[in-house]
Amino acid sequence: MPSAKFFKANGESNGALELPIDPFDGIVNEAVLHQAVKAYLANQRQGTAAVKTRGKVSGGKRKIWRQKGTGRARQGSIRAPHWKGGGVVFGPIPRDYRQDLPKRVRGLARRSAFNTRAQNEQVSVIEHFEVNAPKTREIVRLLDKIGLGERKVLILTDGVNSNLVLSARNLPNVSVLPYREASAYEVLNATELLIEAGAFVAREEESGDE
Repeated sequence: MPSAKFFKANGESNGALELPIDPFDGIVNEAVLHQAVKAYLANQRQGTAAVKTRGKVSGGKRKIWRQKGTGRARQGSIRAPHWKGGGVVFGPIPRDYRQDLPKRVRGLARRSAFNTRAQNEQVSVIEHFEVNAPKTREIVRLLDKIGLGERKVLILTDGVNSNLVLSARNLPNVSVLPYREASAYEVLNATELLIEAGAFVAREEESGDE
């Protein structure tokens, strides 16, 4: 089983910790990872891009000149696509880009993402977070002590930790999420994972109840 560096709440090293088999089972399915990342990015699109066709552009209701006898090419409207200020042909219209993945596929992608980080030794575990008030400098000091100060870090907590979220929201390279809510994209988007140890215990208890 893979292991990760283990730290006390104050950032001091506490040896290594064996990672649980769920989700660190060693399986990495690159095809499913690719599919999950594509779906995540597609689901972030608003799909509100739109242009006006010739029927939506104001003006151009009458024929510009008579059909014959002028010596010029026949024209029906100044809002035709080849006229300046005319409508757009085959432009974007509002649409839904959403892609849905089966629950098992999302789960496999999530496990694959965690295993990728574990195999690259990019997973660290901390005993717990002692954040009694929103203070960014405490999080900066903790990450520097652990050795993650210059990295893009995803902090995964045991449940919602409001003080930690408020403390880290001003740090451009630090994101905070509950452990159970992290998607495959969010795990891969970070170069380092810092996981609260209690999240593993809570996950094991949930699995046992199920």
